[in-house]
Amino acid sequence: MGDHDDLRKFITDLAVVHGRVVLSSGREADWYVDLRRVTLHHQAAPLVGRVLLDLTADWEYDAVGGLTLGADPVALSMLHAAAPTGRALDAFVVRKAGKAHGLQRRIEGPEVAGRRVLAVEDTSTTGGSVLTAVEALREAEAEVVGVAVIVDRGAGDAVRAAGLPYRAAYTLADLGLVA
Repeated sequence: MGDHDDLRKFITDLAVVHGRVVLSSGREADWYVDLRRVTLHHQAAPLVGRVLLDLTADWEYDAVGGLTLGADPVALSMLHAAAPTGRALDAFVVRKAGKAHGLQRRIEGPEVAGRRVLAVEDTSTTGGSVLTAVEALREAEAEVVGVAVIVDRGAGDAVRAAGLPYRAAYTLADLGLVA
């Protein structure tokens, strides 16, 4: 099996949790995809980076990140997966709100102004989190080239309606789940 199949197995084995849950979007579901069980796993995290780099290989960007917390391990996995290939890829973290002390930055890490960046998220239902990150990135004068997620729960239309290309490594159907 390749990276894509291996990561799908980790997701279905570790991250899919059955039971009634309320999502961050406010919607209810009979199952939850807890991707932090994968993005923070010693064997799965490297796969996350390689799969998302492959998914976005035809997009030109030199920094990756999104709204904390879901995007943070995704971006770091991509940064670490890129390094052995010789690719210089920075990561950044978008805070939910600006900081009131220190440098008062909303986007932490290397400067994003004037750079081509990729917004990422672990999973997205409405696109709300990733679009909040995109808004902050645009305010910081970054050029957002697109949005990539590990698992799409339905956010594609909202992200594309905001004028951004959107890609997901897996759909719910790929994981044997029904929306």
